[in-house]
Amino acid sequence: MLKRELIDTADIEGGETLELYSHGRDFMIVLGRNELMSTRMRFSEEQLADLTLERLEADAPRILIGGYGMGFTLRAALAKMGEGGEAVVAEISPKIVEWAKGAMADLTGECLSDPRLDLKICNVAALIDDANDGTCGKFDAILLDVDNGPDGMVRADNNRIYSSTGLGKARDALKLGGIVSVWSAAPDHGFRRRMKEAGFDVEERSVRSRPNNKGAHHTIWFGRKVR
Repeated sequence: MLKRELIDTADIEGGETLELYSHGRDFMIVLGRNELMSTRMRFSEEQLADLTLERLEADAPRILIGGYGMGFTLRAALAKMGEGGEAVVAEISPKIVEWAKGAMADLTGECLSDPRLDLKICNVAALIDDANDGTCGKFDAILLDVDNGPDGMVRADNNRIYSSTGLGKARDALKLGGIVSVWSAAPDHGFRRRMKEAGFDVEERSVRSRPNNKGAHHTIWFGRKVR
């Protein structure tokens, strides 16, 4: 029977520690007893990109992705967007990028050297704050998967991204007709209400963690800026 093997750890704010494990051919990133992401369950993270880009009119959009993770969302976005598109990725932990280039290099492939990628080691909230010049937003879409959902489980500071104020800033950072999409491990009716109060037209989708209608149910909200 295969055992999980600890590869490396990464300290995050608040005294918590992320752990990277291998299990045979698979990898998983764990926080305490919670498995945050795994190569076995990637479909909903890929759908975050696929379903968002399907809803955009731009063939070569400029998108902001909050959280690199294992790169599932980024690789799906790069595969779907045109040659003139741009994917800005905000990843707060340098260790995550180190793991992507090291132990998980085969999974990462060439995505980190794609010329359409602008990878920044920072909090995505800082890029959202900087993306509005007072007249119009700079992104066609903002894709947020920086926690297990809008509850700040990994970092309490993530709560401000999903707050009414944070959602308002995300709306301001979008071009007219742009979309903010949010991944969550579970439904949250209060969050859907906050999105509407922030001025978005909201659509909610339940997607499975694995293809072929298998695995856990995850939630993605799509909020379109219509005014």
